[in-house]
Amino acid sequence: MSSRTYRVVVRGVFDGLDDGRRAWLRERAAGHDLFVSAFTEEGTTTYDDRLAAFSHRVVVRVEPGPGEEAEACTAGELSALRWLEDAGLGWRRLRSTATCTDDVRIRRR
Repeated sequence: MSSRTYRVVVRGVFDGLDDGRRAWLRERAAGHDLFVSAFTEEGTTTYDDRLAAFSHRVVVRVEPGPGEEAEACTAGELSALRWLEDAGLGWRRLRSTATCTDDVRIRRR
């Protein structure tokens, strides 16, 4: 069986940012703007100047079957957590949504 492809969006709130982490995020803000974001296998994280909330977009592949959407969400959240931990950032209130691109139908005009 072939795998199914999901686009996962993980949203959360930064938590416990000190002045150093805030400065680090602001220095890199242009590269994390919504307009340069994309769904990639590595994941793309976006946030705004307020440094309150963030979103992480990632493409994941899972085996078809019961619970595949939950599995995709878990994989997406793990991707977001890797990015947050590598950057030394605190977080809270993660929530995720997944859309299977194999099920999306495109209407041609």
